[in-house]
Amino acid sequence: MNEKDLGKNYLDGWSLLFYLILVAMGWLSIFSASHGGETLSLDLSTNYGKQVLWIIVSMVFGAAIFLIDARFFDVFGYWFYGLTLALLVLVLVFGTEVNGARAWFQIGGFRLQPAEFAKFGTALALSKYLGDIDTNVKRIKQQIIAFGIIAVPAALIVIQGDAGSALVYGALLLMLYREGMSGAILLIGVAFITIFVFTLAFGSVAVIIGSVLVGAVVLAFTYTVPRFKWYILGVVVAITLISFGVQFAFDTVLQEHQQTRLEVMLGLKQDPQGVGYNVTQSKIAIGSGGFWGKGFLNGTQTKGDFVPEQHTDFIFSTVGEEMGWVGAFVVIVTFCMFFLRLTFLAERQRSKFNRVYAYSVICIMLFHFAINIGMTINIAPVIGIPLPFFSYGGSSLISFTMLVFLLLRLDANRYNELDSVNY
Repeated sequence: MNEKDLGKNYLDGWSLLFYLILVAMGWLSIFSASHGGETLSLDLSTNYGKQVLWIIVSMVFGAAIFLIDARFFDVFGYWFYGLTLALLVLVLVFGTEVNGARAWFQIGGFRLQPAEFAKFGTALALSKYLGDIDTNVKRIKQQIIAFGIIAVPAALIVIQGDAGSALVYGALLLMLYREGMSGAILLIGVAFITIFVFTLAFGSVAVIIGSVLVGAVVLAFTYTVPRFKWYILGVVVAITLISFGVQFAFDTVLQEHQQTRLEVMLGLKQDPQGVGYNVTQSKIAIGSGGFWGKGFLNGTQTKGDFVPEQHTDFIFSTVGEEMGWVGAFVVIVTFCMFFLRLTFLAERQRSKFNRVYAYSVICIMLFHFAINIGMTINIAPVIGIPLPFFSYGGSSLISFTMLVFLLLRLDANRYNELDSVNY
């Protein structure tokens, strides 16, 4: 970059192109999933008509972000976080209950979900905090504060009854790993997931007995090293506490339909006409598309409304049925290229605030992408989170657009950043 170019804003064209392609693909999928043979119009009584409005609103938000000084978001990062937390609290009092979750504000004929915008505020707060410290995230105090920033909105969303959306915030731990958090913590996370699955599959008592037996075997081979017995005892106690905690959370925190979804996913329960019906019909729709698909607007499963929520959570089933393996592959590859491009942008940032924010955006969207597509083909639990830019809904589209456009705004301003970056 020449010195004369400093101060200029260069919008990354590739990222913007991928964004526009995904939004266009998403709208076509919503149109196909919602189309009932009527003449195409922008009637706001139709889902695809409303989605056009949300696309326009999202573009306005994106343009506004790009017109604002990039330093504004650094200075007021905590304010955005506080505002989104306030909305999460207010929705508990004034919100509308939908599918068992009090997580929506009803405004006329439209609904807004604060949990979607809380991702934006949380990403900014994390970027502000980590950007202001001089070292990587290696100290316990720094990790606890970072975990707290992530945990507060997640806890409020769980209270709303939307545990699926709360799980998205766990993806931000991957960003902390990039910023220097020990891999041991990720290993602990994997161990926790393993204990969680085994507890649901076999029960707390079986998991505890199993851990005691394994600990006894390990102790038998390491009895010559006295300190090992304390390590083994600590691990067994930790597994016991976690297993009891998982069972308690499963029985008291998760709603009945969420419990059933997990049990069906783990093969512990068969429910083809109940909770498992969505996934079964989604797999039938995707499988019926074959290699080339049935063609745009020709999906029989889609037109017959056999797949519940086919324009929201299960929008990918529409892609699979009408565009087949080829179309699904193109969508997945486009997402992957978009993520790779955003990762490239993240690594070329000159300030820590920018880099942390960029990786926060990538982690959030990657989690949505992987889980949403995974749940349509039954390799991930159905937790009700949207596919970025594809699923119908204004809250998610505006939120993802804000996340992406601020990343592009920060990247465009990177040559004006004089802060040093700690690697």
